[in-house]
Amino acid sequence: MKGLSISIVTYAPDLSVLAETLFRLQQALIHARYRGRLIGAHLTLVDNGPGPDWHDRLTTLLKTREWPASVELLSGHGNIGYGAGHNRALHQSHLEFHLILNPDVWLEEDALSEGLAFLTAHPEAGLLAPAARDNYGQPLYLCKRYPGIFDLALRGFAPSWLKRQFHNRLDHYEWRDQTGETVSWDPPLVSGCFMLCRRKALLDADDFDETYFLYFEDFDLSRRLARHTRLVYTPTVRIVHLGGDTARKGLRHIGLFLRSAIRFFNQHGWQW
Repeated sequence: MKGLSISIVTYAPDLSVLAETLFRLQQALIHARYRGRLIGAHLTLVDNGPGPDWHDRLTTLLKTREWPASVELLSGHGNIGYGAGHNRALHQSHLEFHLILNPDVWLEEDALSEGLAFLTAHPEAGLLAPAARDNYGQPLYLCKRYPGIFDLALRGFAPSWLKRQFHNRLDHYEWRDQTGETVSWDPPLVSGCFMLCRRKALLDADDFDETYFLYFEDFDLSRRLARHTRLVYTPTVRIVHLGGDTARKGLRHIGLFLRSAIRFFNQHGWQW
């Protein structure tokens, strides 16, 4: 039996969605403890703002549940970015496993017990990626091949009719031929919405690069983790993810996306 720390970074979250995320997390923790897969857990909710009012709202939300874990809220530091928020939680943990979780990800009840059992049985695995669906039940592909500029432009900003013209290319980028009902090792890149990791692997890889602020920090971390450990897609670990669609979030998010993309390709290599 092992210990698990969990970090969730928020910025003005939809409280109803976050409440469901916390409920599903609570149920998954209870299930993992019942199955004997978990001996201790610690949840850190990192409040990146904006403003001081979120502290009280998030505190109230956390107190609505009886947690099978110790719970902590970090607040008052401002918007330090996605990666920096998770790093704060990671650095104060001493437990063996760490879950990086988005505030809009809902776990299936057995997600943690299945994931922890797999990592315990496979010490060569340092990061586990789940099978994901959206809130309509459609599959999402969280593992990716290394992207070209055209892949990112198509996936993030192209209209549906144009995506259909290049569906073979997009399917290849989304690693669909490897993402099915069986375990697949060594996906080149993994989404940061759910990363179940060995804490040591994260520390060996120097955790998140905080200069990204938002977008591509998960891809960058995937590349650096692969130098120290193995990444693995495990279909028995199931989640629902409500997020995505950068193009609809406004010009600021598009600007952040493009800035981070340039940084990522400068660091890891450009591909068209």
